[in-house]
Amino acid sequence: MALNMAAQCCEHPADQVAVVDLTSGARCDVTYGALADMTDGLARALLRNVQPGDRVGVLLSQSPWCAAAHLAIWKIGSISVPLFKLFKHDALKSRVQDAGIDIVLTDDEGSALLGDLATPWLAAEVGKAGDPVPMMPVETTTPAVLIYTSGTTGSPKGALHGHGVLAGHLNGVSHSHDHLGQAGDCLWTLADWAWIGGLFDVLMPGLALGVPVVAARLEKFSTQGCIDILTKGQVRNVFFPPTALRMLRANGARIAGLRSVASGGEPLGAEMLNWGREALGVQINEFYGQTECNMTVSSCGADFDPRPGCIGKPVAGHEVQVIDETGAPTQDEGDIAVRKGSPSMMLEYWNNPVETQAKFRGDWMLTGDRGIWEGAYLRFVGREDDVITSAGYRIGPAEIEDCLLTHPDVVTCGVVGKPDALRTEVVKAYVVLREGAEQDDDALKVYVKDRLASYSYPMEIEFVKSLPMTVTGKVIRKNLKAIAQSETEQ
Repeated sequence: MALNMAAQCCEHPADQVAVVDLTSGARCDVTYGALADMTDGLARALLRNVQPGDRVGVLLSQSPWCAAAHLAIWKIGSISVPLFKLFKHDALKSRVQDAGIDIVLTDDEGSALLGDLATPWLAAEVGKAGDPVPMMPVETTTPAVLIYTSGTTGSPKGALHGHGVLAGHLNGVSHSHDHLGQAGDCLWTLADWAWIGGLFDVLMPGLALGVPVVAARLEKFSTQGCIDILTKGQVRNVFFPPTALRMLRANGARIAGLRSVASGGEPLGAEMLNWGREALGVQINEFYGQTECNMTVSSCGADFDPRPGCIGKPVAGHEVQVIDETGAPTQDEGDIAVRKGSPSMMLEYWNNPVETQAKFRGDWMLTGDRGIWEGAYLRFVGREDDVITSAGYRIGPAEIEDCLLTHPDVVTCGVVGKPDALRTEVVKAYVVLREGAEQDDDALKVYVKDRLASYSYPMEIEFVKSLPMTVTGKVIRKNLKAIAQSETEQ
């Protein structure tokens, strides 16, 4: 089936508003016609250097050019690779090299971050107006976007998605916003568009459904900053990560004029749902998914009442089950899994057949999470893996451990998530130093922060003489996590 995502997002009346740009502070409405011109300008430039199937990086924050960059890459049949502005050199290097990226569409800030890792193209300069570029005919399984996700072992893995992934998101996104697309709807999220939560839970579904999407950035979270963006952008539909909701609640926020609020990442609980009804005037709709297969379960206050502690019901088009060790559905606690063929499911892990195979149990893709059914509702029990959820980010401990181990004073280390009331978890590192080395936790924090990302450094470091290890020499993170849990409970 031919379905180019660029066509899905651009085929609307030319004078209709596509993106509400607040990045300069003032409001600037970008129409679908203007966005199409930007897209064609970039596509025309790329065609001189890029072939179908080539990977092209996008290192841009929320902005019309970020949207146009992805659309241009898809339009010519190439593969976009979203990259995050908070990444430092090592984090960028691992992704650029693994994906085989030669060209990155970016801006001056991103160009400085890239250094000599790839060739930076300043999107606003190369995207010159000209004749329209033909839409490359593709199938739903033609590779289109490569999104890196954090894991518990080894380097971050690239989830490769086809052109059908956007259509696979639309039902879930619509449900989480009480049937998105009503008159006056306008979307915004705090989440950066480098992540699947920003790119495919907000930006691209909004463009596909004809719902204006606000482009705005908060350098640092603040309640007033959020309210200013909601007001200037006339936002009616917002995706707030759980941490943002907790911070709004802690700051006594009261926000009027919203039609829907969606949230995902971890269950909110009855107290937060009650606060949402009182302070935001809406029923917060929780949803569930991951980079490998997103928007598979959702609440929809317009259709059914929520059940606190549950993450909703399976979305139409996705078969979600709780399965046992044999791969059979069970009514007991088990592994949350999605049947192969789900429209938002990745094609594979990029250049990683071993990890791809390990992700499946028979016909089911394992999410790595545990759950149990409560009637038609799915209750999230916990994670099987060790991925850390902190302030809405999923952080792989292995990448942080690898970085710490490059420090000359570090002999070995283990990184886990420590429960935190505001952030869900904070990153904690248990570190064994070489004999005679100074215990300088601040220096180690800066060391990691400068090399990975400003959100994934260990906020707590504890120096220990030894770590719990398996007979094969692997750190037993489960034991460290139990220690961190006990520290929280004391």
